[in-house]
Amino acid sequence: MTKEIWRFIDSGNCSPSFNMALDEALLDWHSEGKIPPTIRFYGWDPATLSIGYFQKVEKEINMDAVKEHGLGFVRRPTGGRGVLHDEELTYSVIVSEEHPEMPKTVTEAYRVISEGILKGFHGLGLEAYFAVPRTDEERSSLKNPRSAVCFDAPSWYELVVEGRKVAGSAQTRQKGVILQHGSILLDLDEDKLFSLFKYPSDRVKERMQKAFKNKAVAINAISPKRINLSEAKAAFKKGFEEGLNIELQPYELSDEEIQYVKKIAQDRYENDEWNFRR
Repeated sequence: MTKEIWRFIDSGNCSPSFNMALDEALLDWHSEGKIPPTIRFYGWDPATLSIGYFQKVEKEINMDAVKEHGLGFVRRPTGGRGVLHDEELTYSVIVSEEHPEMPKTVTEAYRVISEGILKGFHGLGLEAYFAVPRTDEERSSLKNPRSAVCFDAPSWYELVVEGRKVAGSAQTRQKGVILQHGSILLDLDEDKLFSLFKYPSDRVKERMQKAFKNKAVAINAISPKRINLSEAKAAFKKGFEEGLNIELQPYELSDEEIQYVKKIAQDRYENDEWNFRR
């Protein structure tokens, strides 16, 4: 049986606004039938704090620290909490809600898409598995997260190794299309991460950072051998092909497509009204 061919874009390191604009453009193009389902890998220049669509900057984010660290800042079109994009592989998946392999519910679609990431971790020799909140307390903490930090708690079907979260993802559905994107951490500077958020007191910050060590971990903190970015890309590309039973065909954006993305970046993701409005 022939495998379905999806498009694969490795756009390298891009600005925060371009990264979010390209994910949005891919969603647009797929909804209009111009492109097949697509998987994209990317990085960030500069390293960036991205926040979820519903987060309140004034209440949750320490913008002085964002500037002190020389970080980019952008609001995502997806939900979820704050993510420091630094030493990581970021991925996005764009596929129609009507795709025969895509379940109707967000949670189950998450599981299907994340199968590719799971296989990628296995390819790197890491025993990753899906988190399924079991207790009432765990389930209610998903509805009412206590922290603005994304990696602070695993959600349904997020990926964990040795009980700690190793990838954080978020999803939106617009125009009949699923956009799921997320971070696969290679290395993590916890002090930098925790400096970017506001806390009721230093004691609370200290307690949360201490607890965080048991909740999230980067690949190179647990991998028997050090994994570099190109090894991670190869493993997760193969993982997506295996996990989703597809073939990925590399694609380069045309000049016209790049101009379209730059316009979205300028109009929305470089716009203070979008980034700070809530």
